[in-house]
Amino acid sequence: MLYLLGVLIMVVGIAASIALHEIGHLVPAKLFRVRCTQYMVGFGPTLWSTRRGETEYGVKAIPLGGYVRMIGMFPPRAGDGGRLRASSSNPMHLMIEQAREESLEEVRPEDHDRVFYRLPVWKRVIIMAGGPLMNLALAFGLMAVLLMSHGVAVATPSISTVATCANTDVENEDCTGQPLSPAAEAGFEVGDTIVEVDGTPVQDWVSTTYAIQNAGEQATFLVERDGARQTLTADLVLRERPLIGPDGEALGLDDDGDPITGRVGFLGASPTVVMEKQPLTAVPPVVGEMFTGTAGIVLTLPQRLVDVSQAAFGSEERDPDGPMSVVGVGRVAGEVTQDGAGGALETMGDRMWLLVSLVASLNMALFVFNLIPLLPLDGGHIAGALWEGVKKTWARVFGRPEPGPVDTAAALPVAYVVAIGLLGMTALLIYADIVRPVQLF
Repeated sequence: MLYLLGVLIMVVGIAASIALHEIGHLVPAKLFRVRCTQYMVGFGPTLWSTRRGETEYGVKAIPLGGYVRMIGMFPPRAGDGGRLRASSSNPMHLMIEQAREESLEEVRPEDHDRVFYRLPVWKRVIIMAGGPLMNLALAFGLMAVLLMSHGVAVATPSISTVATCANTDVENEDCTGQPLSPAAEAGFEVGDTIVEVDGTPVQDWVSTTYAIQNAGEQATFLVERDGARQTLTADLVLRERPLIGPDGEALGLDDDGDPITGRVGFLGASPTVVMEKQPLTAVPPVVGEMFTGTAGIVLTLPQRLVDVSQAAFGSEERDPDGPMSVVGVGRVAGEVTQDGAGGALETMGDRMWLLVSLVASLNMALFVFNLIPLLPLDGGHIAGALWEGVKKTWARVFGRPEPGPVDTAAALPVAYVVAIGLLGMTALLIYADIVRPVQLF
């Protein structure tokens, strides 16, 4: 039941994100008096609809997107009123003209100033950017609620566990045949708080780890225990581990793309992790990291899809940072709700907050992906409007006649290719998420 609850929550989150994305288009379109005939969430057969004024609102059977139908998306062809030339024998040209004809059929005589293509460039950009910006606002809002209400996990220099043995893969706690861990041999106890390492004050576990890394074979710790301070000296075990900087980030990558490693000290103590609520000022940097991470995935999408294909039809593992379909996202949500990310999340509240972060990430993906400057994505319409603005500005500066609207209908062949590609990508991801799902936990 908990698994189904997680899936249901994610389905609702996805549907709400899509619905609000389309609201981001609908509201400015109506403000600018564009006649909108349909507002639909989903594709395919209509499950439910109602009419309010001149707009039909409804839900369709396939929840993989949505649309707002605005009249006059494509301008008429210059010189002939946009009528279809039946004499043309070019199939591509016939396809373009048929789409143009169908777009103009909805235009009534009284709609002369209510068609999309007649709007000023800035209004068209606002309408088409409204959807992605709504997703950005949702991502920001959800992360603000998450960070300010629940907080982020922060590892403190307070000790939660002390390893008994130096070899962490040995489960025998009496350490028969194995040396004690440096922490156990030095006398560390659960509840100790590390104050200094070799005379350097530490505030969190990141600074503690960095100090231990640079301590060499022996380190002196000033710890606070039961209100009193005492000094403990540990003979560290040197191990090959990734090197970090003062900020806790990896120092870099080697020629193979792996983190740079070195022989650093191992103490054998784990930190206490607490949730710290963050101020509003902490939200923009987090959202910025979400954006750059998502943009990196989108920019490398072809190669990532090749990796997904090799995993789906071969023996390789899925990249945990790679793309997933709605099936994969639903599975992750179900696993989070059912077992708490492999037991890492003990309370149901923590599990719900993780689902909130998943919905926020989904909205960031919708924001970035829809800005790709290709039809039928929103970015394609934005690019067409901006190109028209450049042409009109150029003509105005050089005193030339103002050019007509950019004929976005001419890009329909590209739009169909992109749409087919998106369908193929969706099918591949769904198949991969079924036969070889991403293992996050």
